[in-house]
Amino acid sequence: MGDFNLALVIVAVVVCVLVLLVNVYLLVNYQHPDDVNQAYFPKLVVVLGLSVAAISILMLPADVANRQACQHAIYNGACTLTLPMKALWLVVYIADAVLVFLVIPFAMFYYEGDQDKSIGKRLKSALLWVLTSAVVCGLVLGILYGLVGKVDFTVRHLSSSASSFPSSWSTFSSSQPCIGSTNRLCDAYGAPASSETTWTMRTSFPEYVVALATIVGSVLFTIFGGVGIACLPLGLIFSFIRRPKAVITRSQYIKEATELGKKAKELKKAIEALHQEERSGSKGRKWRKNVKSVEKELFLLEDDMKALEEMYPQGEQAETLWALTVLGYMGKLVLGVIGLIVSVAWVAHIVIYLLITPPISPFLNEVFIKLDSVWGLLGTAAFAIFCFYLLLAVIAGEMMLGLKLVFITIHPMKWGGTLMNSFLFNVGLILLCSISVIQFCSTAFAYYSQATAAQEIFGHTLQSLRGIKYLYKYNVFQYGFVFLAIITLFCYAAFGWKKIKPSGRFQLSS
Repeated sequence: MGDFNLALVIVAVVVCVLVLLVNVYLLVNYQHPDDVNQAYFPKLVVVLGLSVAAISILMLPADVANRQACQHAIYNGACTLTLPMKALWLVVYIADAVLVFLVIPFAMFYYEGDQDKSIGKRLKSALLWVLTSAVVCGLVLGILYGLVGKVDFTVRHLSSSASSFPSSWSTFSSSQPCIGSTNRLCDAYGAPASSETTWTMRTSFPEYVVALATIVGSVLFTIFGGVGIACLPLGLIFSFIRRPKAVITRSQYIKEATELGKKAKELKKAIEALHQEERSGSKGRKWRKNVKSVEKELFLLEDDMKALEEMYPQGEQAETLWALTVLGYMGKLVLGVIGLIVSVAWVAHIVIYLLITPPISPFLNEVFIKLDSVWGLLGTAAFAIFCFYLLLAVIAGEMMLGLKLVFITIHPMKWGGTLMNSFLFNVGLILLCSISVIQFCSTAFAYYSQATAAQEIFGHTLQSLRGIKYLYKYNVFQYGFVFLAIITLFCYAAFGWKKIKPSGRFQLSS
């Protein structure tokens, strides 16, 4: 197994380096021009957060591969594992929690601070906000851990009577597995229900922090992921359906550009009025609602401007730009169809393997195992794709609900136009939901990832934690995920083809 261990370590190091390089590339190409050559601390947090999220998802396939070092051992403790996965899981998820609840809020408070203030005052203000939040979170965690930080394992006391060692094995069969002819069932399997008891023990504080972070992430994952698993592929497909069919004339372009210019002037007046209210100190609930409305109107206006540029390409390479636009929409159609297949497979797997007891079939578990038998990393790659797809669904769901609901602030990710506060918000959302994605995947693919360190943390400790174990016992998150996915599918199929139009409604007091 020495060659296997060495290969696993090399792959782990190479993957970590590649993840870091890819995240730097995404940061450089997605950042807004206003953030070029500045905001270095938020950028460092973004790269670190994305790397932790990506590595945490890839750790589950690594955990499965790591367990193969003991595949010839009689029991798991009879050999030395290549990687200390349980310790690595705890380190990664404690880092995840620190980034989500401390570092990212600090970076956002600092970045969004009053630019007229000095750097020292902005640091002081951000630090005060974060310290206050940390003290409150620490007190809540400490109290909860002291009161209910225990796990309740249901165990059964099994015993069997002693018999003489048989001299022949010919009498044993599937219908007669035990010694003696009077009892066709072994004594241990025939134990009464009264032999069940509850074994209580206190969990470690790091595991408890991971568990609570998983609960918070599971709520967000259920809402955003359930909506996104349907709207992500359908959004790509309907984008192809709503695509510009032909290049418009110059007169049509001037007419549409004039209308967009009028909308831009209205938005400018609204923004100026909001700035005046902010200076006067009247930043109440109505003001915040108007700010979010203006943000959404501006987001939709930018989309309209982009669509107009696509319908009337200009310059010496206008024909090339139009050809690339057509190819881009065809690519969206292909990705949408592939995504729809993955979404249907996910929902079907949840219903077949998790919601029906006993499971009808291992379904995707068997698919991954068979792919591994074809080529060692094929099943692992497919497994990683399914996990990453859930994270993409979470982002798509957040964007969709952000455009529909007033109380959710949208933070769009645009190529060459993403501000650092939007970057930090989405990284925080990805980090928070990545814990839940791993827990969800370790449960959904329990057959494929059996006997791993992730199973020990997420499959036993988390699902036996006092106070929250019933959420997992009765599959609350899985039912919510499937319910929202089905509702979103019908709503999007009925109304998703319609393009969202700016409302143009603001309740400005001035």
